[in-house]
Amino acid sequence: MRDKYILTAESVTEGHPDKLCDTIADTVLDACLTHDPGARVACEVMATAGKLLVAGEITAQELPDIPAIVCQTVREAGYPGLDYEVEVITHDQSPDIAGAVDQERQTGAGDQGILYGYACSETEELLPLPVVLAHRLTRLLTYARMDGRIQGLGPDGKAQVSVEYVFGLPSRIASVVVSCQHDAGKDVEELRQEIREQVIQPALRALPPDEETEILINPSGRFVQGGFEADTGLTGRKLMVDTYGGLAPHGGGALSGKDGSKVDRSGAYMARYIAKNIVAAGLAEVCTVSLAYAIGKAEPVAVDIDTHGSGEYGDDVLEQAVRQVFDLTPAGMIRTLGLDKPIFARYSNYGHFTHQDAPWERCDRADLLWNVCRAKEAGVSSR
Repeated sequence: MRDKYILTAESVTEGHPDKLCDTIADTVLDACLTHDPGARVACEVMATAGKLLVAGEITAQELPDIPAIVCQTVREAGYPGLDYEVEVITHDQSPDIAGAVDQERQTGAGDQGILYGYACSETEELLPLPVVLAHRLTRLLTYARMDGRIQGLGPDGKAQVSVEYVFGLPSRIASVVVSCQHDAGKDVEELRQEIREQVIQPALRALPPDEETEILINPSGRFVQGGFEADTGLTGRKLMVDTYGGLAPHGGGALSGKDGSKVDRSGAYMARYIAKNIVAAGLAEVCTVSLAYAIGKAEPVAVDIDTHGSGEYGDDVLEQAVRQVFDLTPAGMIRTLGLDKPIFARYSNYGHFTHQDAPWERCDRADLLWNVCRAKEAGVSSR
């Protein structure tokens, strides 16, 4: 490990065009699951100036009023007066895929995929510090707009945090970047001062910027036009924001708009659940979990645990314990994490792994994992 290095992560507000598309897709999914817990949904959203398209495969007992969902979600994100046309193009899930998934005795994976979960003991959330701080900044940006602490603030915004590490531990904030939409009449220098006081200082209280920290607020100057009027939004384009900020591997599959039979979502959540419980149990300081699936097959084709040399037991022992403690089939993951319930839209912003009330953020298997590992190690030693 290098003695000194910098890690960077970013986040976006819920008014960011890509993230708003994610929220719409998850709200459509929730509406389907409300009436049909067994609904199969793969919803994609694309939006640009004057046009918003919802497309995908939806097989459900009751198809929701998607245009109404779109309008309400866009208003709640901070765009009450946005004028746009909504087009909906959906059809049933492919019968070939449906037949592979909905088998008589088991639920097969809805697609092939490699999913990664990650946890570390660096923060209370068991996530890397840059990830946590970036999401705190964008949350506070939204709160400052919604409660009026900063007047003239728009819903579109981004933040980026670079943390300098010394011998593997966070040492200082190297740089902070915040870009936020604002009204045309807002004084940019006044806005920068307000962002420093109302957003950056409270968000970075755990590791305050020092005299050498580079702080850039709206570095390009004015940011009046935002959202779909400025950029095209697309579901699944903020994968690093949704997960680990690029500081852990990613299999490439998007999360939002997909029901639990799609392992892109259920497998990613389960991998995080496993990694977090391993670290919470004190079995490792850092843990990466990878799961691999084949379409139509229930059991994963590969399970790998990597504690990066920080484990109390060998990674092979942890892998055996994980297979024993967790049901890694799609049906098991849906059942364990409650993924047949309409819970997804509330977790689609500010990272899917920063919400401590999410089912995949529980640490309720930590003690069991510890006991199983200890028993397996004892069994090996007694031979």
